[in-house]
Amino acid sequence: MRSAATARAALVATLVVTSCSAGPQAPPAPPPPTAPGELSPPAPVGLEIPAIGVNETQLVPLALGASGELMAPTDYARVGWYAAGTVPGEVGPAVLAGHVDSWTGPAVFFRLRELAPGDRVTVRRDDDTTAEFTVDEVRRYPKAAFPTDAVYAPVPGAALRLITCGGSFDAGRRSYRDNVVVFASAGWAVT
Repeated sequence: MRSAATARAALVATLVVTSCSAGPQAPPAPPPPTAPGELSPPAPVGLEIPAIGVNETQLVPLALGASGELMAPTDYARVGWYAAGTVPGEVGPAVLAGHVDSWTGPAVFFRLRELAPGDRVTVRRDDDTTAEFTVDEVRRYPKAAFPTDAVYAPVPGAALRLITCGGSFDAGRRSYRDNVVVFASAGWAVT
């Protein structure tokens, strides 16, 4: 029988080729549905991060896995957004996740750790509008200590969280030991 610590470690140590989980705990409940007659926010469909060469990658909706972790896209060239959470550009933290690599080489978020404060992130939405964000900080956390509250907690304005795997690779578990999390806020400043 596995100990609680071992079970928790197994929960957050996912295979890089199937998932790069965005935390061991389920995010907070999704926002309430729109009232009758109220328009839903536009869905995010594209992402650009010029500083790391992410140019108009398509976004796909993501859901939670059986253990409550945010699942990564099945296509390593795509970035996904937590579809039950905040839409990028709306008030609250929108969460996007992508792979760092695969068996065949670098994936869409391979260079995510290279972002720096002041870098620009643009999310294109299905109504032909864009949501612009500025990187505030880039942090790395052990998967066993994923900062669920810092990533998913309510914020007063529009915010963006970009997540991938990082740190050293644990060959025994066939998983990266850490998550890289980029924190960004609405607006863009030229640096």
